[in-house]
Amino acid sequence: MDAQTLQILIAMIIYMAIVIAIGVLFAKKANQSSDDYFLGGRTLGPWVTAMSAEASDMSGWLLMGLPGVAYWCGLADAMWTAVGLAIGTYLNWLIVSKRLRRYSIRANNSITLPDFFSNRFREKKKVIMTIAAAFILIFFTVYAASCFVTCGKLFSTLFGAKYEIMMILGAVFVLLYTILGGFLAESASDFMQGIVMIVALTVIVIVSTVNAGGFGAVIENAKSIPGFFEFFGLASPVVNEDGIQLVESGAPVFGDAAKYGFLSVASMLAWGLGYFGMPQVLLRFMAIRKEEELKYSRRIAMVWVVISLAVAVFIGIAGRALYPTVHLTKAAAENIFITLATSSLPALLAGFVMAGILAATISSSDSYLLIAASAFAKNIFQGVIKKKATDRQVMIATRITLLAIALIAVIIALDEDSVIFNVVSFAWAGFGATFGPLMLFSLFWKRTNIPGAIAGMIGGGGMVFLWKLVISKLGGVFAIYELLPAFLFASLCIVVVSLLTAPPSKEIEEDFEAVRAK
Repeated sequence: MDAQTLQILIAMIIYMAIVIAIGVLFAKKANQSSDDYFLGGRTLGPWVTAMSAEASDMSGWLLMGLPGVAYWCGLADAMWTAVGLAIGTYLNWLIVSKRLRRYSIRANNSITLPDFFSNRFREKKKVIMTIAAAFILIFFTVYAASCFVTCGKLFSTLFGAKYEIMMILGAVFVLLYTILGGFLAESASDFMQGIVMIVALTVIVIVSTVNAGGFGAVIENAKSIPGFFEFFGLASPVVNEDGIQLVESGAPVFGDAAKYGFLSVASMLAWGLGYFGMPQVLLRFMAIRKEEELKYSRRIAMVWVVISLAVAVFIGIAGRALYPTVHLTKAAAENIFITLATSSLPALLAGFVMAGILAATISSSDSYLLIAASAFAKNIFQGVIKKKATDRQVMIATRITLLAIALIAVIIALDEDSVIFNVVSFAWAGFGATFGPLMLFSLFWKRTNIPGAIAGMIGGGGMVFLWKLVISKLGGVFAIYELLPAFLFASLCIVVVSLLTAPPSKEIEEDFEAVRAK
């Protein structure tokens, strides 16, 4: 190991030690009860609520996936995705956060998303709870796998070690940390990690732009590639049969610009719909200490999101100007942030910037693992299988579930050629379509009933799989991002089935009116 690599390693070890210290600090409080472990006793302040929500949401794809998309095919895909996410973030904080915070307390003080849906409809057989928990287990396992892929790519690129070994070590670290601290530790560390992420992005974009000859030089290089710097066009890297981009006379080869029409724009903007069903964000709304503080959290979150997304996209554009032939596959393109950091900064500083990727990964994967474990332990184990389970038994079930989910996620992440952006997009669509429509209708349509809720979840979640694996293969208009058609189909299912079946009980309607009246 050379001196540069050693300095990078030291910086990252310091960062991980701080993260572990936070876990130890909150471990005693987190383990007092399952309520404290899963929701922190509703004690989050506005800054921690905002920063932890966005840091846990964005994950490693913000520093690797999104810049990788911009590096590989230019501005359009990455930019329209970022615009959709920014709009979705704002609307979620504006129209969902206060109503959900209020309703989750009215609904028997719910501490998980399946809890809320089940209590909202006062169900006795726990069908909604079981279905919701099952979908959370499925999609968060996929999500956790994307985070482990990020860890593997990061450490194998930095230290030249085997991808599989580095990925597993990263997964073990995240698992131990999540078991130790619970929701409070996760939220507190996410606050710190959100700061690290935005600082890392800002440092890299400034240094990279200067090294490329300035903002003008980066833009001119982007414009020289057909379709690369267009809102309604897309660059087309010319690749061989192995998916490796061709290089001629030291320059990457691109074909004619591809068209980027209305359906492509709508497909990327549809990412914003995912927020209405994203458990890691919705739980922060439920956990804030005062409903009135959500307004301040919204402002903080929007500043962070807009800056982070814009900078992440431009990093990919600047990376193509500085290192046009370093990353010649779509999967390898996601390493451009690492390349820029290690080549542009002193080793020790680069190590702390690399901690930004680790921060993004940890802040998301611990959320995913914790929420998935709570879905089983709290909602299926205690809610269905063993209704008289003690708090200690629930905590034991939680840790066993964490281990099982992490193991499955590691198996999924063993493929080194996994594209982080693609893995995240599928899980994002899954949550957005399964829970997004139901969340909106539960909060704002009194006529929604149990059959409608069940139909919405199954219809939305099922359509994500059907569209992704079958219908999208038809191409053309059917190649649109699966979240949009699945979200619309789920909404249709909720409305139609609710209207065709008996209306909600008087008690359910009274709950709805009481929440709306405040």
